[in-house]
Amino acid sequence: MDYPALTDAELMQLLQDDVPCGDLTTQTSGIGGQTARLEFRARQDMVVCAIEEAARLLSLSGAAVEVHTHSGKSVNKGGLMLEARGDAQHLHRVWKTAQVLVEWASGISTATAAIVNAATPIAVACTRKNVPGTKAMSVKAVRAGGATMHRLGLSESLLLFAEHRLFLHESPAITAARFKRAEPEKKLVVEVANIEEALIWAAAGADVLQLERFSPEMLARCRNELSAAGLPSALAAAGGICADNASAFVNAGADLLVTSAPYNAAPKDVQVSFYTC
Repeated sequence: MDYPALTDAELMQLLQDDVPCGDLTTQTSGIGGQTARLEFRARQDMVVCAIEEAARLLSLSGAAVEVHTHSGKSVNKGGLMLEARGDAQHLHRVWKTAQVLVEWASGISTATAAIVNAATPIAVACTRKNVPGTKAMSVKAVRAGGATMHRLGLSESLLLFAEHRLFLHESPAITAARFKRAEPEKKLVVEVANIEEALIWAAAGADVLQLERFSPEMLARCRNELSAAGLPSALAAAGGICADNASAFVNAGADLLVTSAPYNAAPKDVQVSFYTC
């Protein structure tokens, strides 16, 4: 995770959104030409993300940057993450955009890591329900927190919902066989709402059953009934998964936890301090 997820053009567009016509206060103050140094430090414990993007933004503004951590690394309160030296006016122009990016992305990565830690030893996958327009950074933050992506989008995976099945006038076995014949390299994931549906689609050949809003107790029952029937489908618990209940789903027999919770996490707090040189 030591690379920027955003291109230089995308980073500069973020800056353009914040500084469309120059930094009026800094320009009026007349501090351009003076050399300044700034530091990014963690105000609280966090799993860092987007420090590479912050460094690149500062570099694109002419600063000399020294990065002391990287995305995916845990940093304690007070930990130094980044230093930059350059023209005071240039640093003032870019620092807030860089700070907000690190704070927001680190909020997602830290929340992800909490669920991953609670779910040990099984995997955690985050959905595609990120804020629109933030996919590249959201994916980086999820991975920095130790999780994987459930789906990057609709183009690369098979996830059959009840909304699809409403229009299918054939048996589950025929549907499953047809999907596997058409896309032999893909696993067929089927979302089910109850144990009866789980048994039907496991028997039909679904590779993964996505258990929507099952309680841990309901998941355990589903696991037991599938085992008794000799049906080997993997179970992915989805809906309402968070750090507080992850271990209960693991103990109930889930093979994977699917969650959107990290995208709603509060940003982490980064302190930016300026110094004269």
